[in-house]
Amino acid sequence: MKTASFNVANKVAAVAGAPSSGPGKRIMITGVSRGIGRALAIELANRGHTIIGCSRAQDKLNSLQSELTSDNNIQHLFVNADVSSNSSVEELAKVVTEKKGVPDIIVNNAGTINANNKLWEVPVEEFDNVIDTNVKGVANVLRHFIPLMVPIKRGIIVNMSSGWGRSGAALVAPYCASKWAVEGLSRSVAKELPDGMAVIALNPGVIHTEMLESCFGSSASLYQAPDAWAVKAATMILNLTGADNGASLTV
Repeated sequence: MKTASFNVANKVAAVAGAPSSGPGKRIMITGVSRGIGRALAIELANRGHTIIGCSRAQDKLNSLQSELTSDNNIQHLFVNADVSSNSSVEELAKVVTEKKGVPDIIVNNAGTINANNKLWEVPVEEFDNVIDTNVKGVANVLRHFIPLMVPIKRGIIVNMSSGWGRSGAALVAPYCASKWAVEGLSRSVAKELPDGMAVIALNPGVIHTEMLESCFGSSASLYQAPDAWAVKAATMILNLTGADNGASLTV
């Protein structure tokens, strides 16, 4: 399996010379261009934290970068990256380390869902896309960022799960399977970390997003908006500590 081309010692040494990110925390959010990822980024930026975001949608990254330009002199970082690609995340880790240092918090938010369908009618490419994004994407980020955190024994990683990662639902079996995998992956990796670090599986609850609309149709509008959710989620995430390692939590 491919590993980073420069060693952990060099990465950690680079952090010492990383540009200052201001008084707040450095928070990396994957899938930052839309939905709850975007809302969370805006809420955390408004609270004075430095946002490091990635997405495959460069136009949306540009838009978010412009929106978060503020008077507090915090320089946010947005990178075009595909979490389902190990090499793309490897490069992301290099860029983040060189420009911002090791993130204090990582939110593995990037995700996708299959169109409502019985499992045997889900196209194989669609099934693979769900697994590649929701499971391999999380694993790729863990693979390249945990080695940056271990030497300093500091870092909180939040893996976005789902209520459907703790139960089953018809017509979204690939998505359910992926989120059950996130739960198991999080609990297992938590046992491998040093004291001071934490990996948490977080069920965001039911939020009105494009993904929810794909499942619920027009009734998705009955649920809370991402910006309202982000207020609660931001507070919860900012208060996570090493004592929460291995927990499965819900906003």
